Amino acid sequence: MSGLSAQELGPALGRGLLSFPVTHFDAELAFDESAYRDHIGWLAEYDVAGLFAAGGTGEGFSLTSGEIDRVVRAAVDETAGRVPVIAPATAGTAVAVEQAEAAEAAGADGILLLPPYLVEAAPEGLIEHVAAVCAATSLGVIFYSRANATCDDVTVARMADRCPNLIGFKDGVGNIETMTRIYTRLGDRLTYIGGLPTAETFALPYAEMGVTTYSSAIFNFVPEFALDFYTAVRARDRVTVYEHLRNFVIPYLAIRDRRPGYAVSIVKAGLAAAGRPASPVRPPLTDLTAAELAELTTLVEATALAETIA
Repeated sequence: MSGLSAQELGPALGRGLLSFPVTHFDAELAFDESAYRDHIGWLAEYDVAGLFAAGGTGEGFSLTSGEIDRVVRAAVDETAGRVPVIAPATAGTAVAVEQAEAAEAAGADGILLLPPYLVEAAPEGLIEHVAAVCAATSLGVIFYSRANATCDDVTVARMADRCPNLIGFKDGVGNIETMTRIYTRLGDRLTYIGGLPTAETFALPYAEMGVTTYSSAIFNFVPEFALDFYTAVRARDRVTVYEHLRNFVIPYLAIRDRRPGYAVSIVKAGLAAAGRPASPVRPPLTDLTAAELAELTTLVEATALAETIA
């Protein structure tokens, strides 16, 4: 692990780009640890502030707790302290607590607390859920607000007051008023992370609200482009941001939006398009069609060529 305390983790993550590495599977859809380690080692060579192991793009929702532990341990071992590794805690409270405890034992640097499985809950219940996970670990915990676990500013403030090691808020909703209210109420108490699918689309307006970083899925297969985009966002270089949106991100979204679940599938396809070791997705997700992969490959190759020329 990187040796960061819970209080140090938030600012460290907020200083750079974050990413959700994909989880590699073999032809039988079992965890391919060798390919995953190779991928993590490659990503860690770049100037990235943190990696979320077995998260959303990592298909954490399709992994057993035992598999998540293997993925987290492989990521921790492969990064060797070069990059903070954030492990997932998901499902119901009891499972999330077990996963948080396992992540700390595995040497992870922090926890991303994803929405609980299926059920909807009142703010009081979500606060208790967060408090239970935070109490189970000394690691810094990031709350992922999306789906059935969205929160307003009052609820987030109550969570932060209750849990000293709640260090981050990751937004997967895109409600600008709510984000403004949360930042206005809590200020620098938390690190704010953009967490919408293909977060580059929202990065520039979110930067104006104090959201200094976001998790980039495309970093998996076009890391130089992703880092250039992040640098332009932080510099408020609107010309470069909109040029990158126009030339790559928007055409990429056009493919992503064709089927439910493609927000994950297209990232794995991106690895194949970039000539990197790739793998299929697990059901219920579906892979891109051959025609869509060819279309994505053309886009990725053009982007790589443009980066080389630049």
